[in-house]
Amino acid sequence: MNQKPVFLNRSLSEWLSSLPVLMLLILTLVIGTGEMIHGQLLRMGERIFGDPATGVQYFMLRADPAKPDCNTNPDIEAEVQKKVNNAGQDDAFGGLFADEVVDPEAVRQSLLTARDQCIQKNEAYVKLTKHITPTLKAYRSFETAFFGVFRFGTENRSVILILMVAIAATTTTLGLHHIALRPPSTKTDFKVYSIAMVAANALLLASSISYWKLQLASGIPIEHPIVNYLWVGLFSALILISIKQFVKPPAEATEGGSIGMALLSVPLYAFMALNAGLSFLAEKHYSGLAIYLGQMMELSGVFLNLALYIWVGMLLKQTRVVDLFLNIVRPWKFSPEVLTYIILLAAAIPTAYTGASGIFVIAAGAVIYKEVYASGARRQYALAATAMSGSLGVVLSPCLLVVVIAALNKEVTTSLLYGWGVKVFLLTSTMFLIMSLVISKGGFKLAKPSEALPHSARALVPVSAYVVIILIVVLFYDQILNTKLDEFTAPMILPFIMLAIVWFDKVRREPAANVAPEIAERRVGFEEGVRTATNDTIGHIGALIMLMALSVSVGGVIERSGLMEAVPETFGSIWVAVSILMVLLVFVGMVMDPFGAVILVSATVAPIAYKNGIDPVHFWMIVLTAFELGYLSPPVALNQLLTRQVVGEKEMDEADGEVRHLSFYWRYERWILPLLVMVPSLIMVVYVPLLFYAK
Repeated sequence: MNQKPVFLNRSLSEWLSSLPVLMLLILTLVIGTGEMIHGQLLRMGERIFGDPATGVQYFMLRADPAKPDCNTNPDIEAEVQKKVNNAGQDDAFGGLFADEVVDPEAVRQSLLTARDQCIQKNEAYVKLTKHITPTLKAYRSFETAFFGVFRFGTENRSVILILMVAIAATTTTLGLHHIALRPPSTKTDFKVYSIAMVAANALLLASSISYWKLQLASGIPIEHPIVNYLWVGLFSALILISIKQFVKPPAEATEGGSIGMALLSVPLYAFMALNAGLSFLAEKHYSGLAIYLGQMMELSGVFLNLALYIWVGMLLKQTRVVDLFLNIVRPWKFSPEVLTYIILLAAAIPTAYTGASGIFVIAAGAVIYKEVYASGARRQYALAATAMSGSLGVVLSPCLLVVVIAALNKEVTTSLLYGWGVKVFLLTSTMFLIMSLVISKGGFKLAKPSEALPHSARALVPVSAYVVIILIVVLFYDQILNTKLDEFTAPMILPFIMLAIVWFDKVRREPAANVAPEIAERRVGFEEGVRTATNDTIGHIGALIMLMALSVSVGGVIERSGLMEAVPETFGSIWVAVSILMVLLVFVGMVMDPFGAVILVSATVAPIAYKNGIDPVHFWMIVLTAFELGYLSPPVALNQLLTRQVVGEKEMDEADGEVRHLSFYWRYERWILPLLVMVPSLIMVVYVPLLFYAK
């Protein structure tokens, strides 16, 4: 009887971080769908409250009409006489310089016209007043309030983004969840980690203050002053948190540790801030870090969409969708290589719909790893497959990265890039199958169709319900809101699809004995499922978006270093040009996140490629393939790091332990196999098209 309501059983961090971020995500959805919804609200208002017979339209009723203050029954003759008598009195020279004599008839007609207009205004006022009903007032209050929220959000996208990032980055720092080459475990690790974070955030704080002073000194009004307060407040808070963590490391920290290993625990975002900040400091460009951070504001819509995609990925993680799909495949008892190939083909779609390769690894990586390993694959092979599960689909529609490329480069369109992206995807996925079969220790396996088909068909039944949900949401947008699902609307529509799927998944729960243990752990209600997904989203927004923001700063260092200017504008040979640019792009992919890298390449490398006769679509296919190779390659290998994060350190240790006595390839298969797939694929993407259009 004394049990607290469910909504009160929340931690302080959830009230201070999860709830605000959830509201900001919802506000972002309102902003994104606001125009289409508001258009429908206006049309609906016209259908319900408009009156064609009297000429009353809904837009006339959106505010109470003002009663006219004119006279509908004036004494026309008296007014005419008055104006005629007063005509000369208004002239200081007694009418000496008047152009013409006042015409009484013209005055009369003017007064009659004014009277008629007044009568019309009063009649219109009466008509409109009759249509002002309580129902109309309630509807227009909702419609205008929605428009107010939509307009406010549209005008303050950058503030919403910074507020979301500030909350997420603070939560991520408190939880020590920033992306690093290895997680800290010893007291030495945590000391080095904290020192690096203090130094990095101190540079960011100093740069933000310096940039703020420059803005004030310019005399130009600052569009959103709160942005400066949020940056300064964020970096100050992160410094204080890191100082506390230095003084008091986590209780689970073990004794010992070495400086060398501890350096691998420093978050990548801190490394980038230190490198970029010290470079700008050496140039006395004190505002450099803050200026490049400010580029987030110019692309606030893209980063907000990315936050929504991360949320979609975390909502997917709360469902049984991936597990149910695997139920269709399991009865066939494929060999690990073929099973992994099928998984990669299937994973390409959600990868494209979650905006970036790393998000799908976070959302479904653990399930994919366990499934591939359970099929008889080596742990190292399963790790390689997991890292690549989020890589191959980034060239497919409606991947957000391609939308950004098309927005920054007028030489290409999304339709052209997606069209060629399908060919690149078929190439890389087929190359994975070939390489996997070449190094396979076992033969091709396949269950008898007569045995597998009935089980596989039965597994389609529960999946069909999710397909129906997706179709209902897509048709609702298409028919009711007149909006189709494409690369531009996907960030707005997908969250609603996933929320509907999560609700259905939580309502329709099977007994725990019928589902895998990792799925059974997520047998919670809808509210808790959304809350858990939002909690996960906060950590990844704080880690990924901060990493991307600092990656833009690293791009600024590269841009200012003169490295790009050292690359000749023309090479004399298109073959030489693509060879040099290929190596450069792989390097950029190794050290930068995709969105920051696209911004850098669009400004510096792309014009060089075009001048050397490289077809723009071909060039960007090279870029995307080179980037994916970079995300799977040392020294950073972001997708490998995310795989490590979702699989867990214990599993990584076991994977390394079981191959410690084997030869070089088997010990490092999770690193080498992706390179064996992506390097030949990149070479073919780079050179084969030249055979058809190079002169």
